[in-house]
Amino acid sequence: MEHAQESITADNDDVLDSYSQTVMRVAAAVTPHVAAIEMTAQRRNGRVRVGAGSAVLFTEDGYLLTNSHVVAGTRQGFAVFGDGSRMELELVGADPLSDLAVVHGSRPGIRPAEFGAAESLRVGQLVVAVGNPLGLAGSVTAGVVSGLGRAIPVWSGGNRRVIEDVIQTDAALNPGNSGGALADTHSRIVGINTAVAGAGLGLAIPINATTRRIISALLSDGRVRRAYLGLVSTPVQLAPSAVIRTGLRDGLRVVEVLPGSPAGKAGLVAGDIIVTAGGRSVRNAESLQRLLFADAIGQPLDVAVLRDGTELHLTAVPEEMTGNGTP
Repeated sequence: MEHAQESITADNDDVLDSYSQTVMRVAAAVTPHVAAIEMTAQRRNGRVRVGAGSAVLFTEDGYLLTNSHVVAGTRQGFAVFGDGSRMELELVGADPLSDLAVVHGSRPGIRPAEFGAAESLRVGQLVVAVGNPLGLAGSVTAGVVSGLGRAIPVWSGGNRRVIEDVIQTDAALNPGNSGGALADTHSRIVGINTAVAGAGLGLAIPINATTRRIISALLSDGRVRRAYLGLVSTPVQLAPSAVIRTGLRDGLRVVEVLPGSPAGKAGLVAGDIIVTAGGRSVRNAESLQRLLFADAIGQPLDVAVLRDGTELHLTAVPEEMTGNGTP
């Protein structure tokens, strides 16, 4: 019995050691790419700090990715990396809907991070969050993916907006981690952490096909022209009867419709399950978000929903999103 207990303890120690080694390896690989950033603005009494957080270096020539809310209201600042190197920053562009922004500094002597694909993430998968809050290089938390494809409403400067397709993890974050890296076990960046919804809640903006398009637009134009529907949603599996009727297995349940939004004007209500938009199946927030770039603004969009067992076709007209995240 004693030998059996010793064997169980040894096995538990091995598992814990393997987990610890994975987290330490990822943290060591990712930390050099994550900088603390401080954004400043000119006031009567000189330059003052108006925003701070973390940022991830993703190109060799000094472009960093961070959160839009970290840089809001400012265009200049500086970054400090874990090795103590510092560089001045200029804002390239920001997109409030995705809560992503790109800033640029001089060419650092640091290799850029490697982007992964958030599309490959699964609920329960181990992820590691690395930030640089308040200059504390290498602030690391670890956890698992606890939700995918979520859309969350947040308040920013007195305005309400929706951040779509977020990754939810149980890796705790604080505001200083905003803009930091969420990495998989191969040390690839699969998300940019955001603490905009509140300290301790682990959320990240995924690195996927849609956000790569957003980053490209920020690099080339400094902004992203976005269409806006104004709803909060969550992925759901369809009931067997709905699967037979529609030929689809998944949809998006509408959790909330923002007052006065295009979705509200179209007649969408909480509880509706969106199955197609523009004739394309909708299984997560990203699949809907892909349809809401500049070419969708002002164009009628057919939205098929299930409501009380009945399929309805509603017509929404997406409006252009302003800098506040509202039309």
